[in-house]
Amino acid sequence: MSKRPIVRFGDPVLTAPTTPITRFDAHTDRLVRDLLDTVDAPGHAGVAATQIGVGLRAFSYNVDGRIGYVINPEITELSEEKQDGEEGCLSVPGLWYPTERAMHAVVTGVDKRNEPVVLRGSGLMARALQHETDHLDGMLYLDRLDRETRRDALRAVRESSWFLGAEAPAPAPSRLPSAFGGLS
Repeated sequence: MSKRPIVRFGDPVLTAPTTPITRFDAHTDRLVRDLLDTVDAPGHAGVAATQIGVGLRAFSYNVDGRIGYVINPEITELSEEKQDGEEGCLSVPGLWYPTERAMHAVVTGVDKRNEPVVLRGSGLMARALQHETDHLDGMLYLDRLDRETRRDALRAVRESSWFLGAEAPAPAPSRLPSAFGGLS
């Protein structure tokens, strides 16, 4: 197992756009294994490479029994239909805020053999695809919040027990055990 620790809000790797992967070798295989091992933990719906401290363009997902990864993902299609629900993030543990996303999304990229991959998703999968691609562009879901909600969210981050190196709180039992979950 290569489960990696999750980088938390405040680490500069989370706000820097990632570098596309151009070498498909043992290092890429190890990154993919680490992403898959890390996303295979309870409550992990998606893990971007930046969330394990790697500035390369790749993410893994674990949504509704589908576990996989994509290298060099780009969003190629978003529906006009929207979903509005509470969203959270493993790098901002214990905090959820209403975040509007497209109801359907398509991401294209490649696998570790540099073969084309197309991921399509609706609902939670669409949210995960958008959320993880945002990470790779140096954006957190907090950046998508309206001004007042974002101000409140940043205050809550500063007041969190995990901020500035403390341990993350256990997830609230009334929440889904998901990085993208809302109320149960």
